[in-house]
Amino acid sequence: MAIKNFIEELEWRGMIHTIMPGAKEQLEKEMTTAYLGIDPTADSLHIGHLVGVMILKHFQMCGHRPIALVGGATGMIGDPSGKSQERNLLDEETLRRNQEAIKRQLAKLIDFDSDAPNAALMVNTYDWMKGIGFLDFIRDIGKLITVNYMMAKDSVKKRFNGEGDGMSFTEFSYQLVQGFDFMHLYEKYGCKVQLGGSDQWGNITTGTELIRRKLGAEAYAITCPLITKADGTKFGKTESGNVWLDPRYTSPYKFYQFWLNVSDDDAKRYIKIFTLLDRATIDALVAEHDVAPHLRTLQKRLAEEITVMIHSREEYEKAVEASQILFGGATSEALRRLDEQTLLQVFEGVPQFTVARAELGLPFVDLCAAATQIFPSKGECRKMVQGGGVALNKEKVADAMRPVTEADLIAGKYLLVQRGKKNYYLVTVE
Repeated sequence: MAIKNFIEELEWRGMIHTIMPGAKEQLEKEMTTAYLGIDPTADSLHIGHLVGVMILKHFQMCGHRPIALVGGATGMIGDPSGKSQERNLLDEETLRRNQEAIKRQLAKLIDFDSDAPNAALMVNTYDWMKGIGFLDFIRDIGKLITVNYMMAKDSVKKRFNGEGDGMSFTEFSYQLVQGFDFMHLYEKYGCKVQLGGSDQWGNITTGTELIRRKLGAEAYAITCPLITKADGTKFGKTESGNVWLDPRYTSPYKFYQFWLNVSDDDAKRYIKIFTLLDRATIDALVAEHDVAPHLRTLQKRLAEEITVMIHSREEYEKAVEASQILFGGATSEALRRLDEQTLLQVFEGVPQFTVARAELGLPFVDLCAAATQIFPSKGECRKMVQGGGVALNKEKVADAMRPVTEADLIAGKYLLVQRGKKNYYLVTVE
């Protein structure tokens, strides 16, 4: 039986929005199978998906069996929930590639491969939808749900009331397709619960209604709140777009920085939602944080837990070390250990200069006051070097006339000049 009570666990974490009557009793009665749909429109999940993934993780940890459903068929249609425009549709090859990439990411958090009775499954709606003819579908499924019922859903009403460009029949049919998915999983795997965001309530209840009308059986819905930031803006977006789990799209350093820089109010909510830390640990961290908020205890622990979970302990340590290069007393060795992508991200906001490779061999003072404008004059550069206030690649410059050579280059093409404690300049040698 369940190690913890799933509903109680999610409730104290602030991860429950609505529970259909009977769902709690079903989970307390026996090991239950539940599914959560994942949009396969990219070959990586982003942090917006993480709430759902954490819910599946908790579901499995509480002794139940999770199904991660890749919405292949629905990905070819586009879900109108929470959107005012139709989305781009996928071809099958892209869909399969995305599915495999998503499964690799999920497997870091969810057990798919053990012989435990509650080992997770991954399924793709396209596998059962592709063989169903249109006429069969509207005859066997379409007749069970009235248009009045479908029109009453919020996701449909909003689009009919002037949000976006109206709604195509393709999108209008979405809730029937998703409802059919639930019914298929009920019949094949005994799946009695669908999990999802609160914006999915209409689609999920269409599924429970189909199961009731077609099979005469009971199925349930549990939704979580849509996560926003404390200021009401959308969670998971930065100026440069989504924060991805795949390091090709968002480096571990950037990923770590995202969590490190959340507000105090957000950190208090996110540490419950996005980590597996228990209640006592989180309460202690919040109390410690409230005594000295400037130390950012909560943000640091949140960033650590989630970076280790998604990437690795090693990548987390590298991200911390990279952060200290800009804000702390990191060494020259630490700087040289950075890969080029992280180096450029760490110094994204600092002034940058480019010099020709032919300039190598020049004295440091010429490079900084003639080839670049790091110092307004050679005299000022010499004076600051004499005062011990200048560093090259995190090492103090003792002699302003020392030549800058190939051996000084980081990653074969960069120099980092530091003037005083806080002024950094990145020089690219081409």
